[in-house]
Amino acid sequence: MFGCIVDPKISLQLLQPHHAEAIFAVVEQNRQHLRAWLPWVDENHSSEDTHKFIQSSLHHLAEMRGVSCGIWFNDQFVGCIDLRRIDKTSHCAEIGYWLSAGHQGKGIMTRSCRRMITYAFEELRLHRLVIRAAVDNQRSRAIPEQLGFTQEGIERQIFWLHDRYLDLVNYSLLNDEWQVRKGLSQ
Repeated sequence: MFGCIVDPKISLQLLQPHHAEAIFAVVEQNRQHLRAWLPWVDENHSSEDTHKFIQSSLHHLAEMRGVSCGIWFNDQFVGCIDLRRIDKTSHCAEIGYWLSAGHQGKGIMTRSCRRMITYAFEELRLHRLVIRAAVDNQRSRAIPEQLGFTQEGIERQIFWLHDRYLDLVNYSLLNDEWQVRKGLSQ
């Protein structure tokens, strides 16, 4: 997956250095919204910081440890989705994502995740996917719940964010579960 159409309005594109300014602009516009759940926002002060992140993402791709994509809605950059911590031995990975505030509630992230799941299971032949979200982040938690992930448990105070520890809820989805769900929706 180096670029794909999710539907007529949404596309995923592998993050490239020339995307840095567009990504930084969206982060800057959504800084308070994103900062509520994502610690990296405070470390992103310029398009150069974003460029460094993209370079790191491309390095992870070269080693097949991760795939980071931008989400475009009506040809406008609106967020990111990635497949991270790809474990080639155990055939598992984690999905992470963020979306600009003004584009939430439109199903953009659910459809983008669905496409990333299909890529992970069908093209990479992974066995297991995980999504982790802060217990209080209801919007982020809704995605795996809508997509049929199973809630496995809560990691207590595992995530430091600004001035406090957060609990994270873990969701997982197995390839055979996805295949059954996919078959039911056809």
